[in-house]
Amino acid sequence: MIKILRAQVNPELIKQAQIAIVVAEFNLEITQQLLDGALVSLAQAEVPDAHIQVIWVPGAVEIPLVVKLLAEQQLAHAIIALGAVIRGDTSHYDYVCNQVSEGCQHVMLDKNIPVIFGVLTTENEAQAFARVGGEHGHKGSEAAIAALAMLSIVSQLEAQ
Repeated sequence: MIKILRAQVNPELIKQAQIAIVVAEFNLEITQQLLDGALVSLAQAEVPDAHIQVIWVPGAVEIPLVVKLLAEQQLAHAIIALGAVIRGDTSHYDYVCNQVSEGCQHVMLDKNIPVIFGVLTTENEAQAFARVGGEHGHKGSEAAIAALAMLSIVSQLEAQ
């Protein structure tokens, strides 16, 4: 028989979940909206406010260090990384995007903790705003939902 695991809403798991959100201050007008969407989705899922920790960092490049510290100190069951990297006139964009995505991925794989990558990497501000409640949905909200889904899947795998 094929065994299939899917994310399931588990009220007990949600009540106990400790969620950390690391948010870049750079491009604040966008990242604040990402955070707001994530918080709304966590509230709708009934994650207690006292179980949510928000940590602001200067920019996207600083996100992986804080994600790593949170994971090492076991301060969260899932971590959501939020930021907005918008292409400019130099190759700096490519370096920043690579550093942030690879840094978060390394922490997730090394520490066995869900790290949800909610960092927008867009060509321009219009694309970023389209992803915080515009025509492309709300990536902050989607990141929070993904965090809860991963908690469910990890819990099921650990129970096997």
